[in-house]
Amino acid sequence: MTATATPAVGRTTERAGGGALAGTGVLLRFDLRRDRVRVPVWLAALTLGTLWVAAAFPQLYPTAAERQAAAATMNSPAGLAFTGPAHYLSDYYYGSMLSHQMLGFMVIMVGIMSVLMVARHTRTEEETGRAELVRAAVVGRHAQLAAALILTVAVNIALALLLTLSLGSLGIGGVTWAGSLLYGAAHAAAGITFAGVAAVTVQITEHSRGASGMGLAVVGAAYLVRAAGDSAGSGLSWASPIGWAQQTFAYLDNHWWPLLLNLAAAAALAALGFALSTRRDLGAGLRAARRGRPEASRALTTPLGFALRLHRGMLIGFAVGMLVLGMSYGPFLADVETKLQSVEVLKEALAQLGGATFVDSFIAMIMTLLAVVAAIYVVIATLRPRSEESSGRAEPVLATGLSRAGWLGSHLAVALVGGPVMILLAGLALAATGAPTVDESGLFWEIIAAAAAYIPALWVTAGLAVALVGWFPRASALAWLVVVYAGVVGYFGTILRFPGWMSNLSPFGHIPRIPVEGFSWTPLLVLTAIAAGLIALGLYGFRRRDLETK
Repeated sequence: MTATATPAVGRTTERAGGGALAGTGVLLRFDLRRDRVRVPVWLAALTLGTLWVAAAFPQLYPTAAERQAAAATMNSPAGLAFTGPAHYLSDYYYGSMLSHQMLGFMVIMVGIMSVLMVARHTRTEEETGRAELVRAAVVGRHAQLAAALILTVAVNIALALLLTLSLGSLGIGGVTWAGSLLYGAAHAAAGITFAGVAAVTVQITEHSRGASGMGLAVVGAAYLVRAAGDSAGSGLSWASPIGWAQQTFAYLDNHWWPLLLNLAAAAALAALGFALSTRRDLGAGLRAARRGRPEASRALTTPLGFALRLHRGMLIGFAVGMLVLGMSYGPFLADVETKLQSVEVLKEALAQLGGATFVDSFIAMIMTLLAVVAAIYVVIATLRPRSEESSGRAEPVLATGLSRAGWLGSHLAVALVGGPVMILLAGLALAATGAPTVDESGLFWEIIAAAAAYIPALWVTAGLAVALVGWFPRASALAWLVVVYAGVVGYFGTILRFPGWMSNLSPFGHIPRIPVEGFSWTPLLVLTAIAAGLIALGLYGFRRRDLETK
């Protein structure tokens, strides 16, 4: 008898003409082809958003006195928590002002982009089964992760170059070419660090949403650690990748060496990700899936209970985030009158709202921001059925006795209830932490009413999203335009003096701004009727069209 040796699985690609990284170049081109729309949108949004603010600073703060007043406003624990280290305030010109106010916020967006990009091209491919087909060819076991990391690094470098060229060419005082180069590099370094975080999280769980959620949680934790350190003036901010980027003091001191910490952390995390990938099977995660019950609970056998189970993680995460966001603004109400009234542009913007007090106007402005964040959850929850359909999971569910309207309606119900829960939680946290610090009777319930007034606008947002899912599923991502537009017009419209018709194009622009304005039922009832019509339209379209099958 002749013994036949079976080659190890890990050596098959080496004999076929490649090692563990075989096929990386081909996969990189494939990833670029798939992201041919996403990448330009991300780059354009991040670059134009920064340019918009940078170009507005000379109009918002034209004199040294106004810039000094802005610095005084920021020089408080609450102000530094939202912006960055107090050292920026030592020479608060347009460059250092941009770096202080925008860098900490924009690198969060860059981190989100990097985490989603790595998860999309690694864990999502495994979850859908496409990675197994690709690995059947001459592709090394590390090729997929390597291609995803190379693409993400390249996109971050492209963003750095775009920011450098665009900001340096503005010709604004204090916005130098050297500072612009460092400012762009800080974005790229932080983004590459969070790409390394995603390289680890995609190894832990077998689900793409779980991997993305863990990566985004690290981004959020990095921001909170940075905020805590800067507000207290301690060294805690050095424990955050976002803090490292801000410690460069772009446009002020121009220190490059803190970015070495970002790059070192990224390299270590990427190496850890590659090492962990060898300790699990394709499609599996390092964390074993929990063993479920032998039988499903009674709630899980219903369409609504099943949908709620699928949305549970996102629902809990957003609920905690909205509570934290509301509590972060509450203590700031006590300082609004003394801290912000010296900033002329903010004073004029809040005066345009017509509030009886400065605090009332500030609450109305902040409530718009909280409503936009709640709308983000509404869009995510409403578009979840589209994700289930495109991944092939909706077809076997609808092959049962469950109707299309019942299936889509169950997911929609979670969004229609979850959105109001989010805005009410934020309003409750804002009222509980802010009302006791302000000597105004009835302010607590006015804040709750201000939050509740935005519920019809959230329903309209869900209606637009479900209408796209029902009639134009491939264009369902356009639902995000409602959120982006509402955020830009609602948050910057008053400060930058946008015309009134721009606010009227958004469902959020028709909400009475309590406590500045009195409560009015008419716009709320009209928006509710519009939302009902859009929902009915979306359900009807979903019943008539074909499913996307696999």
